[in-house]
Amino acid sequence: MKNIVIALSVLVLFSSCKVNDTSKMGSTTKATTNLSQNNNWTLKYKTLAINGVNIAYREAGNPENPTIVLLHGFPASSYQYRKVLQQLADQFHLIAPDYPGFGNSDFPDAKTYQYTFDNIATTVNAFLEQKNINSYAIMIQDYGAPIGFRLATAHPERITAIINQNGNAYEAGLGAAWKGIRALWKNRTKQTEEALLPAFSLDGLKWQYTHGVRDIQTVDPDSYNLDYLRLSRPNAHAVNLDLFYDYQNNVKLYPKWQQYLRDNQPPLLIVWGKNDAFFPESGAEAFKKDVKNIDYNIYDTGHFALEEDGDAIIKKIRSFMRKLSK
Repeated sequence: MKNIVIALSVLVLFSSCKVNDTSKMGSTTKATTNLSQNNNWTLKYKTLAINGVNIAYREAGNPENPTIVLLHGFPASSYQYRKVLQQLADQFHLIAPDYPGFGNSDFPDAKTYQYTFDNIATTVNAFLEQKNINSYAIMIQDYGAPIGFRLATAHPERITAIINQNGNAYEAGLGAAWKGIRALWKNRTKQTEEALLPAFSLDGLKWQYTHGVRDIQTVDPDSYNLDYLRLSRPNAHAVNLDLFYDYQNNVKLYPKWQQYLRDNQPPLLIVWGKNDAFFPESGAEAFKKDVKNIDYNIYDTGHFALEEDGDAIIKKIRSFMRKLSK
């Protein structure tokens, strides 16, 4: 009998604990649900088919707020904007697509998809139109500049502002690291292609992220490790060599983009890493020739300035965008 009483007591106690735990679980679920409903800035990972190519993208923030389109560079993806997406989604609508062949987007065969900056910009423009995004600021970095300036010159009425983190539009902004690519432009051969292959190695990718930084420990190693995995896919080297070769057509368009700046005077925020071997500070300085009012900020860091100075840069972006809405 004593054992039965003990067993019943334990059963009652266990049942009571289950009721209490369930009650707590229900309130937590409800709180989480309410939080999700109220915080429209929850980061989401989505895909959208554009002419048969699935474009992966990250989206955060309320679409009723001002939109910023985040255009990534080489060898990166929308992952490079993770801090921006996390910190600015409370006040802005943020959308960061991966280009075809980059990030989590499809990697179509070069026989079916032309890997040129013209075509990638056409894809990004179609993506934005399908999303019904017709008024937006652009944040550009590296490859994001030739994509963004194509969008801007095609539809200047859609661009509310430009946030520029080492996105070049001037020959004066092409640094010493372009020597090998310039040789490719001059004469594309097996030798000039092979000379560029170290850029696709893990060490080469790590260098692009860490060169010129004050503290290497501020650079997320997932960045270059993820890039390396994607660049290790079949045909990835060939596709990216095509883009290296096509970059010369961006340089030919620099005068057109500069004319766009002179004619439209878009609000411009410069947040530039001065130790960038590809696009040194002279590239940032050059914008002063064509844009009258620039919020001009230079950081003692490298090509991917958001890695080391993300918090300071994001604070600048918030202030800059707030002023535009006043």
